[in-house]
Amino acid sequence: MAETEQIYEAVELAKTTGKIRKGTNETTKAIEKGQAKLVVYAKDVTPPEVIMHLPLLCKEKNIPCVQVPSKEELGAAAGLGVGTSSIAIVLEGEAKNIIKTIAGSE
Repeated sequence: MAETEQIYEAVELAKTTGKIRKGTNETTKAIEKGQAKLVVYAKDVTPPEVIMHLPLLCKEKNIPCVQVPSKEELGAAAGLGVGTSSIAIVLEGEAKNIIKTIAGSE
């Protein structure tokens, strides 16, 4: 399992140098269109049904999918003032190598 800090770092780097989609709806669309390079979702989302489909969808599309403990921290890494249930990195930017490491360690 990838290090949580590494995951947040990848999100921050992709936000600054690449492109990310924030929120479950945007994330789901990015997965379905095959644009997502990495999907990150928070463990503390309630109700859990909101994000339950993400790992399954990622597996279907062969997209790396990782879980982080906190939606607040995920939101902060994504540059939001609020927590977010999930994000999809669609353009890696400088996070490419970190994403490779994360994807390789799942």
